[in-house]
Amino acid sequence: KKNLMLQGSDLECANLVGTDFSLTDLAGANVKSANLEKATLVRASLEGAHAEGASFAKIEAYRASFANIIAEGASFAGAELQRANFAGARLAGASFEKAELGRADFDKAVLTGTKFSFANLSRADLSGASFEGPAVFERAFMFLTRIEGLDLSAATGLQQAQIDLACGDSSTKLPSGLTVPSNWPCPQEQD
Repeated sequence: KKNLMLQGSDLECANLVGTDFSLTDLAGANVKSANLEKATLVRASLEGAHAEGASFAKIEAYRASFANIIAEGASFAGAELQRANFAGARLAGASFEKAELGRADFDKAVLTGTKFSFANLSRADLSGASFEGPAVFERAFMFLTRIEGLDLSAATGLQQAQIDLACGDSSTKLPSGLTVPSNWPCPQEQD
């Protein structure tokens, strides 16, 4: 079933493995601890949904909106999330390990303890996000990833090569041992 109107639905602990929710409106839905592994959420909306502890592992969710979602401890491991909108999302402790996050928007998202190990963050915008503690970036691909103004001093797994590819500015705080590249700040990209 796709293109459904399921705003505010209670799907807590539901087994939704492989479900096609393309173009579906799940705004404000309760998907706490639900298993959406390998579900299709292309252009779906989960704005303001409650998804604490949910599994979004290996989902296909190009251009999906997760704006203002509450997804602490959720797993997006191996998910296809190009151009996804995570503006205002609460993602503390969430896992984006091996996720495809090209051009994803994390404006005003809370990313404390979030794991981006081996994730593709090419052209993703993290610049308005907040890290009130460590986040893991081990071997994440950060080509033109926007990190302007971020305090990444507690981040783990960051290497100089990642920082050299990313886009920061004079207010970006890096972990000790890493230096600001001479090519910062990057030019603004036209979409």
